[in-house]
Amino acid sequence: MTDPHALKVADAVADLLADPKTAPTSPRVTTTDRQQLAYGPLGIALLHIERAAAGLGPWHRAHAWLAAATREPFTSGPDSHPFYGAPALAQAVACAAEHQPGPYQRALLNLDAQINRDVHRRVDAAHRRIDAGALPELAEFDLIRGLTGYGAYLLHRDPLNPTLSEVLHYCVHLTEPVSHNGETLPGWWTTSGPSGRPDERFPGGHANGGMAHGIGGVLALLALTARYGTTIGGHREAIRTILAWLDRWQEDTSNGVAWPYWVTRAQLREARLAPSAPHRPSWCYGTAGLARAQQLAAIAVGDTRRQAEAENALVAALTDPAQLKATTDNGLCHGFAGLAHLAARTATDAHPSTAGQLRAAIPGLLRAVCPPHTDPSTVAAALIQGEQAGPGFLDGAAGIALGLLFPATATPPNSTWDSCLLLA
Repeated sequence: MTDPHALKVADAVADLLADPKTAPTSPRVTTTDRQQLAYGPLGIALLHIERAAAGLGPWHRAHAWLAAATREPFTSGPDSHPFYGAPALAQAVACAAEHQPGPYQRALLNLDAQINRDVHRRVDAAHRRIDAGALPELAEFDLIRGLTGYGAYLLHRDPLNPTLSEVLHYCVHLTEPVSHNGETLPGWWTTSGPSGRPDERFPGGHANGGMAHGIGGVLALLALTARYGTTIGGHREAIRTILAWLDRWQEDTSNGVAWPYWVTRAQLREARLAPSAPHRPSWCYGTAGLARAQQLAAIAVGDTRRQAEAENALVAALTDPAQLKATTDNGLCHGFAGLAHLAARTATDAHPSTAGQLRAAIPGLLRAVCPPHTDPSTVAAALIQGEQAGPGFLDGAAGIALGLLFPATATPPNSTWDSCLLLA
């Protein structure tokens, strides 16, 4: 099933963002957040890289955005992370180099060397923290800022790189329980709030379940590396530990199984979640991203029952009016375009019966982004000029256009643009 209207909207976004000199972008793209993969020119470059790789657009657009991004030096070392600075640049350059190796090879080798140094430093610091009996910060391990994000890059860049094994050893250690102030906690428990900063709403901290900032991303990394044949001692046991945690905290709703964004200290002590309104089932937090992570994990360990449960959970989330009502934007991170892409990715690996149900949910998600009988150029302009979203990758128009391509064309990505989201 294809959706020509959604594809026209994606085309229109790409055309409006064709040239960094004339594109209707905000100062964030070129100044404040220039080095941010989430908001800056690198995310727009990813859109044009995927379109060129798929034969939908010219390569010179991708080159122009990469050139615009690199007119000034990028931050590296301790002040950078997978979505900021040199590692973020490496994500985009590696994606382009898969199809255009010549122009990017030298730069990519330099970036890889810096990433290897950064990972060694971060892993060493993490093990010192573990040896001291302290709890981690989210930025130590999460996908956006931490070692999980570096692992995602290394997996697709060079799965045989020994540095990836270092990351995986760390991830296995992270799943081991710790004793803190007389309580047994999961190894990924953090004393902060979900923002990574102290938060009086989270006395005693929390266990974050999200793909972007929590153990969901670690699970997806362990699952994908196992699926692609890169494992270390304790690898599958770590996967099962995370799955057991998710089983413990899953909620049975009227429409299916769901998972919370996080577990607080009070909930851990009471061994139950507080009643709450339905959450949006996004990639970054909650049921949609965790369903994909658990599907990948189930495939990696050969658990067909769990795979079916994960796929059915995503079907339920995408067809539950209450959860869809809680979804209020169109972005990749926590909006309808992200859900459509997730549904298409998950359907590719799903049992035929659930694959059909997932694909059946996609048209409604696409209509939420691209209402029927609207002018594609008008929709595209509104997405780019949105006050909250703008033209960028995670929340903005470039990411929305990327998220539309697979579900609108029924053709999987030709580049590895979504590897930074650990969806494949």
